[in-house]
Amino acid sequence: MTDVRVYITGMGLISPAGRGLDKTIGFIRKGAKNIRPVSLFSVSRDKQLPVGEVCDSFESGNMPRTHRLALTAAKEALGNCEDVPDAVIMGVTTGGMLNTEVCLKETDTNPESFRYHATGSVAAYVARKLKCRGPAITISTACSSGAVAVKAALEMLRSGRGEMILAGGADSLSRLTYHGFYSLQLTDPDGARPLSKNRRGMTVSEGAAMLLLVAGEKAPELAIAEILGADLSCDAYHPSGPHPEGQGAIDAMRGAIRDARIHVEDIDYINLHGTGTIDNDLSEARAVNTLFPKKKPLMSSIKGAIGHSLGAAGAVEAVVSALAISENLVPATIGCDIPDPVLGLHPVMEPLETPDVETVLSNSFGFGGNNAAIVIGSPKTPRHPVLQKEAPCLAVLGCACLTGAGNIEASLKRLSTGRDFRGTVPDSVISESLSPRVIRRLKRLPRLTLSLATAVHADAGLAGKPSSIFFGTGWGALSETYDFLTKLFQSDEQFTSPIDFIGSVHNAPAGQVAIHFGSHGPNITTTGGDYSFEQALMMATLMAHDIDDEMVVIGADESHEVLSDLFDMSARADKTPSDGGGALYLKCGKSHANPKIALLFYESAGNNPSVILSLVTALGRNKRIKKTYGAILAGIPAAFRKEGEEQLREFLAISGYAGPVIDYRKFTGEFASASAIAAVLAFQFAKCGELPGGFFGSKPVRLNGKGVLIIGLGEFLTAIEIIP
Repeated sequence: MTDVRVYITGMGLISPAGRGLDKTIGFIRKGAKNIRPVSLFSVSRDKQLPVGEVCDSFESGNMPRTHRLALTAAKEALGNCEDVPDAVIMGVTTGGMLNTEVCLKETDTNPESFRYHATGSVAAYVARKLKCRGPAITISTACSSGAVAVKAALEMLRSGRGEMILAGGADSLSRLTYHGFYSLQLTDPDGARPLSKNRRGMTVSEGAAMLLLVAGEKAPELAIAEILGADLSCDAYHPSGPHPEGQGAIDAMRGAIRDARIHVEDIDYINLHGTGTIDNDLSEARAVNTLFPKKKPLMSSIKGAIGHSLGAAGAVEAVVSALAISENLVPATIGCDIPDPVLGLHPVMEPLETPDVETVLSNSFGFGGNNAAIVIGSPKTPRHPVLQKEAPCLAVLGCACLTGAGNIEASLKRLSTGRDFRGTVPDSVISESLSPRVIRRLKRLPRLTLSLATAVHADAGLAGKPSSIFFGTGWGALSETYDFLTKLFQSDEQFTSPIDFIGSVHNAPAGQVAIHFGSHGPNITTTGGDYSFEQALMMATLMAHDIDDEMVVIGADESHEVLSDLFDMSARADKTPSDGGGALYLKCGKSHANPKIALLFYESAGNNPSVILSLVTALGRNKRIKKTYGAILAGIPAAFRKEGEEQLREFLAISGYAGPVIDYRKFTGEFASASAIAAVLAFQFAKCGELPGGFFGSKPVRLNGKGVLIIGLGEFLTAIEIIP
């Protein structure tokens, strides 16, 4: 094992403060503010609210605004680097929503118009433009997304899964977020006034920030700052409101400081989440006062100056925190005229130039109680390095799935007779384990996810509850998104549903699971199209070292009668609408007798012409493949059927594998998180030691003590193994 430190060697930023680091530094130094009426779309006079809108010119082209903002920041971050990053990890909540809204409003039914709607398409686009061969991961945990992406990159580098990673966040303004926060009465008509006695709410904004993170034993020449540590927590309290005492925030801040191997007294400056809403500022203030009961560090919030850029905010503020160290510049709390005495805090009121900031704590909190804290330090200060982490062993303690046939028993029964279980999950099956109150309150995807969570917990047969939730979804809550926008457009953009807005965020289902179980550990939602479940499993693997208790990994998507065919090219290619999902109950440790699961490979197919050879090598080459796997479950999305079949043929030829191969999407149907069901099936097969007879005739096929390999094909190639 070697010592690992993670340095920031490049940064890119575009926000209402301007394009690029130089403009941002000048903006902060002046104590400037750029909050103005929205110009990207029209709003009625009685709903005109100030926003943080990017006015500088940036990356041109026909791509959605979020994608172009992200690429602009990425190019600046890589300005002094000739190498290609090993991975791209981004926090995003809106994706191509701004374009999607126009198309839906104009009743455009051309699927090509929605090609870049997906939240996960932003990271994939940036990775493709940069020719990155590794994974393109999208985190969607509401307003903490950008900070969670940095934490994920930190753990990926610490575990030796890369040497250089581009991490950050991006979001553009949209009608959904503008009207959504208005409907919740969380926006200040005069602009956000963080920590002010007169604060009334937040200011919705946009932007993008990217950080180039490099692992090494000592600081490289271009090191701007060092990521010392980070931690995640979940309030498990309310879908949109923070814990009133800031308990989750305390846990995240304390955990980040512990992860950084420093003391509370070492923090020189806190970049507060500081949205300007009544409850958020009060909750964070209580958390800060608890953690720093006596002498408090310098602290401020930049959201009064540039607004709250949602999924990008955590990354934007990580960049600003690094600038506080490298430029000796602490930003002012713009908009705070009279600090609220109830908060007990004394924010920096004017830009402060000081050489005394060597260690910064940056906070980011989001809907669903998702909390993230990052500790950033000077690269010149001697630190305690972190030992490189070995890949954890994850044992599968239980499983559950929901398919067109019903639960896992009904699905396996179908397979035993050679029949598929395509179709949508019956509402009666989804709701049978849920209370009438939950059924009334939640729509399809959160009910589907919560049903899977309760079923997998029951299957594990443990008295305790999982501490952490990892959720992969390709499209998020389509019902809530469609209902919110439909009501908005039918009322000439006058009326919306605050409940649908809260439910429309991708991490809302995972938040419901956390509330149900009281899970206060990491709560991460990933959204990477057909590879969303694989991304969730990757996050669980990266965070497993910090989790003592069990965790749940879920993949689920809903079929929607309008949006599925517009958004999902694979769903559109199948005449049978399908949805469902799968869940696994996991525990870190080698001592368990249960089958073990591991994500062994995740790379881009388009940027890597030798990707199949790389896959075979990652699996241990021909001898290990033949010795280890008794069956392969191959996932070929319908949109990539031709490419996927060719990739599979090449894999079989190079690896020499001649055993059973199951094209599982022909059984599950076409939906983004079908691989979660494949993982559940693989676990069942590995556990009982055979494949059902329905696959290859009337008799079961023995695995002879071998495991099962799940391969994802198409735009990316992935490999998950489940071995006895």
